[in-house]
Parts: sequence; structure tokens; C-alpha cells
Amino acid sequence: MSCGCFGASTIKKKRSLSYIPKEIDGYPLGNIRHFSDKELRLATDNYHLRHKIGRGGFGTVYQGTLKDGRQVAVKTLSVGSKQGFREFLAEINTLSNVKHPNLVELIGFCIQGPSRTLVYEYVENGSVDSALLGKKNKNIKLDWRKRSTICVGTAKALAFLHEELAPHIVHRDIKASNVLLDRDFNPKIGDFGLAKLFPDDISHISTRIAGTTGYLAPEYAFGGQLTMKADVYSFGVLILEIISAKRSTRTNMGMPDQFLLEWAWQLYEEEKLLELVDSDMENFHVKEVIRYMKVALFCTQSTASRRPLMTQVVDMLTKEIQLNEKQLTAPGFFTDAGESQNSSTKVSITQVTPR
Repeated sequence: MSCGCFGASTIKKKRSLSYIPKEIDGYPLGNIRHFSDKELRLATDNYHLRHKIGRGGFGTVYQGTLKDGRQVAVKTLSVGSKQGFREFLAEINTLSNVKHPNLVELIGFCIQGPSRTLVYEYVENGSVDSALLGKKNKNIKLDWRKRSTICVGTAKALAFLHEELAPHIVHRDIKASNVLLDRDFNPKIGDFGLAKLFPDDISHISTRIAGTTGYLAPEYAFGGQLTMKADVYSFGVLILEIISAKRSTRTNMGMPDQFLLEWAWQLYEEEKLLELVDSDMENFHVKEVIRYMKVALFCTQSTASRRPLMTQVVDMLTKEIQLNEKQLTAPGFFTDAGESQNSSTKVSITQVTPR
């Protein structure tokens, strides 16, 4: 593990290395940079509010500048959050040796006294959520080319996690706020705090329900049966959000209190999918946009086995493949009666019925 004090004397190096843990509670911490609390406070002007760029379930994210001038995103863990500490360790373990152009790079971490901090590359254009679904940034215009690039890049990253790595990785929290956009609007998946390693020799993992309402696959939300197809489902919902610029949960579009996915299926059956398209998006390729929405419906099939693999999704998005719509059935979704996205949740499963 490297030390942040480049050029220091041999004695200083030994002192700094002496407190760097190699593992905590059995979690290996990987070969990434260990920062001191002092370094990160200097980088963020003592975590000044003007540098705050986001807040998650377990802490706050600040923009910082290292001594060498590199811009970083510093994610602090809320003190006393035992559940968050597990996610903190899992994120280090997952990302320390994983590199892909569409994954946020983990640069380093800090474990010093009560401080638990992750340091990432800084991604200039925020998240898909902030660009499309929240209070829109007037300086950011996402035309169809950019939105298409976001969909394809995110799909490639998931295909990499699911099928190229050994063991495979299930992200478990694919959503608009966890897909970040770099200077050229290329997507980078972040926040691996809920990720699970998935060996080849098992069909599923039984685990507590974790994730975000509106993105959870029904079989996972109902019984905690996790497979890679849960990420596929979440990605399908994300496509619909990117195209419509509407959130996946409740929407007043279509019939009252419809989910975005339910509304999309209704429009598909009525052959009116273009009504889902964001009115701010101009000059798009109609057939291509409709194909992307149909791919989203394949990804969100109620039964996990009917969903494609992510490598197949990449091909469906990027190649002129004839989609076999005879195999397309109504998507499934669930309603959340709980409030915490990271605790066991009471759910009811609903399958959208043909009209």
C-alpha cells in the first residue's frame, strides 16, 4: 500500500505506514492510497459547506483539491453508522482492483480515529439525477446522442461487472444518482457500498433487501433472492428515466399514481411510446429511441429468467438486432411500505396487467 507522503524521509515513511491497516474485520483494504485526515481537511477547506456536492444514505460528498492540484470527490461516512461502516469496507474491497472507463475510480481512503472517508476521482457534470430528474442545470443540455451514450456506457460497465470479472459483481443500487457524468458526458457508475461478489457456482444470494424504491426487481424485493438480473431490471428503469426525464417512482403522467414503468407499458400496448419522450429532447432518431424503450421493457420483465444478460443488452442497444417482441410480457414492480432504503422492507408485488 502506498503512502501519500511522496518524497518524505525513510523515517517518516515508516511512521506513516505503521498505522495503515491492511484489513479490518476480515475485509482486505486493497492496494490503494491511504490519506491522512489532515490531508483531506486541507483538500476540502475543512469540509466547508461551499464544497459540498452531494449527500447519500451514509454521509456527505465534498469536492476537494489535493496538493498536486488533482480534483477529487471526498465521501465522508457519518460517525457512529455501523451499517454504513460495513458498506464503507465493502466499497474499498470491491473497487480497489477494478478499473473500467465507465466506473468511478476509487483513489484512496482514510481510516484515522473516528474518520472513515473514501476519495474518488472528481466527475465534472454531476449525476444523471441532477442533470435530468432534479432541478435541472440550465448549463447542461442532454440531447439524444448524450443520452444514448449514457445508456450504452452504463450497460457496458454492468456487462463488465457481471460477466468479465471473477468473481462477478452485482451492484445492487443502479439508479440515476449513482450514474455520474464526466466532462464529455460519458457515464461512470459509482457508489458500490451495497455491491455483492457473485461466484460462478451459485444461482442466487439470499440477502436483506437493499436499494432504492422504483428500481428494485420484484423477486428481490419480495424474497431477497439476489441475482445479476436485479441489476438488469434497475438498468431498464434507468433507461426509461433517461428518455423521459421523469422519476421512476410515482408520476402524475398517464393515469394518477402510476409508476413510470407502468405508464411505459400502457403506452407500449397502445403503440404510443413516443409520448414518454422528454419534451425538451429535440432532433432524435425516432426508431432508435423506441428501440431503447423496448429494450427497457425486456430488462424489466416480471420473471428474472426472461430478462437478457447485460452483454445482450449492449448488443440490443448498439446493433440493428430485430427484437422478438412476441417474447415480451408485462413488467413487474413493487410498492414500498417502508421508509429506509437499506433495511428490510415490507413489499407488495404487482404485475402490470394487459389492458
